[in-house]
Amino acid sequence: MANDRAIRLGPVLNKAFVIAGPASGVGKTTVTLSVIAALRKRGLTVQPFKCGPDFIDGGHHAKVCGRPSRNLDGWMLSADANRQIFSRGARGAEICVVEGMMGLFDGVDSKSEAGSTAEIAKWLGLPVILVVDASSIGRSAAALVHGFENFDASLRLVGVIFNGVGGPAHYQLLKDALATSTNAVPLGYLPRDERIHIPERYLGLFTAGENVLPASVLSLLAELGETNIDLDKLLECTTSISAEPSEGQDAPRAVHSIRLGVARDKAFCFYYDDNLDALREAGAEIVEFSPLQDRSLPTALDAVYFGGGYPELYAKQLTENGALLASIKKAALEGLSIYAECGGLMYLAKEIVAKEGVRFRMAGVLPMSVQMTDRLVHFGYTEVSFTSDCLLGRAGKKARGHSFHCSAIIEAGPIENVYRARNSLTGREESEGLHMKNVLASYIHLHFLSSPGMADAFVKNVERARCQALAGQTSF
Repeated sequence: MANDRAIRLGPVLNKAFVIAGPASGVGKTTVTLSVIAALRKRGLTVQPFKCGPDFIDGGHHAKVCGRPSRNLDGWMLSADANRQIFSRGARGAEICVVEGMMGLFDGVDSKSEAGSTAEIAKWLGLPVILVVDASSIGRSAAALVHGFENFDASLRLVGVIFNGVGGPAHYQLLKDALATSTNAVPLGYLPRDERIHIPERYLGLFTAGENVLPASVLSLLAELGETNIDLDKLLECTTSISAEPSEGQDAPRAVHSIRLGVARDKAFCFYYDDNLDALREAGAEIVEFSPLQDRSLPTALDAVYFGGGYPELYAKQLTENGALLASIKKAALEGLSIYAECGGLMYLAKEIVAKEGVRFRMAGVLPMSVQMTDRLVHFGYTEVSFTSDCLLGRAGKKARGHSFHCSAIIEAGPIENVYRARNSLTGREESEGLHMKNVLASYIHLHFLSSPGMADAFVKNVERARCQALAGQTSF
């Protein structure tokens, strides 16, 4: 379907669009990766984005693009913050591809578009391409598309890509149905092909670090996209945007004032790249290390950041690296600043208890154990208020994030809580944010751009804690 003419864009103009779906599970990520891979095959520089708080899809984007995927989110972040993230991410790219979350209009409630992919598309002025699962549908696909393109007149739904199509005859039937009932342009399809299926587990797809997309699969994704999706037509019906830097984007980064270790490997891979960029701009020199492989922390660290991930899947290997566990506990007792989210909290506990009851020793920084569960615990967007001063800011400060885990704290000893957390889905409020010496740990993945100045506060508090530790004081 596509021809060999590579679409070349100027250094200032980008093409940008959103790939969305009527629901979760229709193949948005597979289609997005196929489109990106096919555009990359043409020699184009592609910048990926992911709507919502998901870390895993963005990891796959980055593997295909060679550029970090940026999260856009209408609940955690303001419209201006989303525009800033998009504008900055778009620099140096010729194509910007935004993968949506859940269904196009699904957000934090059923009465508004707040937190939805549709909201992000309108904030950024981007057209939408709808992915429709056609594995068990024919003419009814036109009714579905008709409903989506007419549900919100201020949203531009410009095209459709079908997933799970049985073959050319099936696709022709779908095209003919669209032509009679919709304005959206049929842009092609992906066939049913188990070779491009990404396996899933309880928190979503397998991660990019688990090599579920080897070079052979990436090549196949590019081939299927190039062959079955009309890339030229896709780009013709999408939006050109200015990639000129906005005011203040070219400001020099701060001189490094702290040295921050960031845990990065298969067990710890859930980070918002914009959090890390904000920390760099606030003065943090980031030094990555692997809790799975490294026997000791990097030298001369002022702080450590443990993100989320799957420590439970690698619990035996983490336990066996006793030298690093001991060095982390020793450093925490001596006053090293440590910030941990979700999987990082689990790693700092005394142990992780598998569902089968097997106990795996962890760092023992926090006086508690963590028990794996059969279902999600306190899932959803969460707003926190700091009830006491902590590494991330002063008492009274508010920030937003997301909770998504299948474990719970058990056998907890005395420890201070410095968050008051409110779940957006249930309205439930509870104490959160575990604070001990200069350690702050939480199940909540906070987005630093949800609260202006958070990265600056972190760096300044780490500097203060460093001075206190040198003076023999070990409490924040």
